[in-house]
Amino acid sequence: MDGTESSAGQPGPSERSHRSSVSSMGARAADVLVYLADDSVVPLAVENLPSFSAHELHRAIREVLQLPDIALDAFALWLVSPLLEVQLKPKHQPYKLGRQWPELLLRFTDAPDDDVATDEPSLQFRRNVFFPKRRELQIRDEEVLRLLYEEAKGNVLAARYPCDVEDCEALGALVCRVQLGPYRPGQPTACTLREKLGSFLPAHLCKRGHGLFAALRGRGTKAGTGEQGLLDAYRKVKEVVGSDSECEAPLGTHYHAYLLKCHELPFYGSAFFHGEVDKPAQGFLPRGGRKPVTVAISLEGVHVMDSREKHVLLGLRFQELSWDHTSPEEEESVLWLEFDGNNEGTPVNKLLKIYSKQAELMSSLIEYCIELNQAVEPAAPTESASGSPSIPGSPPPPTQRPQLRRQGSVVCSRIQHLSTIDYVEEGEQIKRVKPKRTTSFFSRQLSMGQGSYTVVQPAESPEQS
Repeated sequence: MDGTESSAGQPGPSERSHRSSVSSMGARAADVLVYLADDSVVPLAVENLPSFSAHELHRAIREVLQLPDIALDAFALWLVSPLLEVQLKPKHQPYKLGRQWPELLLRFTDAPDDDVATDEPSLQFRRNVFFPKRRELQIRDEEVLRLLYEEAKGNVLAARYPCDVEDCEALGALVCRVQLGPYRPGQPTACTLREKLGSFLPAHLCKRGHGLFAALRGRGTKAGTGEQGLLDAYRKVKEVVGSDSECEAPLGTHYHAYLLKCHELPFYGSAFFHGEVDKPAQGFLPRGGRKPVTVAISLEGVHVMDSREKHVLLGLRFQELSWDHTSPEEEESVLWLEFDGNNEGTPVNKLLKIYSKQAELMSSLIEYCIELNQAVEPAAPTESASGSPSIPGSPPPPTQRPQLRRQGSVVCSRIQHLSTIDYVEEGEQIKRVKPKRTTSFFSRQLSMGQGSYTVVQPAESPEQS
């Protein structure tokens, strides 16, 4: 955050944890480095940095970049490191939070002490998790679109946004158009694309292996994946939507097209958290251990994703869940998600237990997202064109937008890969996997008649049921 630290070399733990704070303690201006989604840096000279708020810093960035007013809502300041990501509120003071970073890591991560001592956050100008997609589609300023495009592209390439092969190729083709210009026959070729395939497709689609194990790891892919599939998709990119005109479209058109395609992904615009879930029992083993997961929370719902396999394990809209969390003082820090399901044809309530020291953060974000949705439109959900209820405050989906419902799609839930606690209500007792149901352990759910549950007050905790 403080620009006095050189980008070259690795400073010692004390220097890194204090963010080279010596230069910012005096009355003179201090250099602050703010990173954009394309890894470029905006240097700012700030007076009295320790008391400078995120809102003031946000305004300074907008002035330097000459961004329109919509950028105030579209973007937020984040403190980001490999161990933790935090979106700042306008009243937060970035410098002070940077100084408190080791305490935040100890509270919200399981990082070893050595990693805590050397971890250092950067101040980043990123998409505001509370910015609705419907407003994003109204943006016409090319620089704002470019920043949103760069961030979305980074999330796709890093597989934070899991995508099917077809969608990766379509998105990669738009990146080709932005970086290489309009498609010309013979330029580029599949061979030239192969040299920098990682700039267009996620890394796991670029890997090449041989033998049986490589074939097994590549299950679910199809012929044409890689440079040839990317080239075919690149050839189909039109310069003007709905027109065969050969004139070149402005880059903003392609930024917008990329974002529109990303909007088909239900977890677009999410904040991400780390956790673990129990693996289902296998064979004679009563417990299968735990697997690392990424929890994505947005204005539209919660998605639990397999960190290794790069696919969705569970996706829930807020109308479809109840939730709560337990703090480390009570037991291990856990986020509980409850949703409807079935067990061998029997309707049950399912409980998913997500182990994470960030459970408190996730629970608070879920609650706030629901409050924002209800503040926009506190009415009951309406039926969308697909027959499913729409989220409060969200516009109906565009009629032309395809729904991701491919068999085996990476964005479809894989509940069979999760170990859940299944239960029903029988009289005043909470029992596991018995007929009859529709009750809830948790009072925290979408209110105003929009949730699927009625409140139950069990005498026992979920672990004791």
